[in-house]
Amino acid sequence: MHTGKLRVLERMFQQAAKVAKEKLRSLVVKPALLCPLALLACSFIAWAGTARSSPEIASLERKLDHIDANSRRARPDQTPTVLSEQEINAYLASDQIILPDGVESVTLRGQAGVVTGHTRVDFDRVRAGIHSSNPLLAVFTGVHDVEVITHAHGIGHKGYVHVDSVSLDGVEVPRFALELFVEKYIQPRVPQVGMDSIFDLPMKIDVAIVGQHALALTQK
Repeated sequence: MHTGKLRVLERMFQQAAKVAKEKLRSLVVKPALLCPLALLACSFIAWAGTARSSPEIASLERKLDHIDANSRRARPDQTPTVLSEQEINAYLASDQIILPDGVESVTLRGQAGVVTGHTRVDFDRVRAGIHSSNPLLAVFTGVHDVEVITHAHGIGHKGYVHVDSVSLDGVEVPRFALELFVEKYIQPRVPQVGMDSIFDLPMKIDVAIVGQHALALTQK
């Protein structure tokens, strides 16, 4: 990938990486879809390789180049850059990324401030090396199809993500069990992670709005 694209991706994702990566592993997957791909859960990604060519990926790369160049202006153009759901999901499905061990096929859907993420997770691989005898955490074993619903937005150069619900194979996980999982496996490594997360938006992004199958980013 062009060094300019790598630079914009790395800077965008570094700010939200700790939050999004750990939440994905705890199934608090962000469809953080979409906030600079961070509010939509892309920031947990480790970037590598060369993306498979597609119109959606090419379009997204042009937009990332614009965000990068615009962030270096003293007064950035405040015209929103709109990233479509198709573009983001095409990137997630490409060989441009390496997902955390045990996590497969992430897709994101945006709708009026709400981001829904779908993935398949092998919890035994995610939890490798970390053990607990607490029966409340027994649900987080084996392989499951996971749906995570969040409210996400950005304002004042800050990103905000609230986890509404997490479901495994169509069954919603009790909130107390999810909170216990985050407390046991996530917060010892990343204390700021919880059911509500706040993080800095990079690249002079001031506002991030999740709309109907799209994410609009305004720089300032």
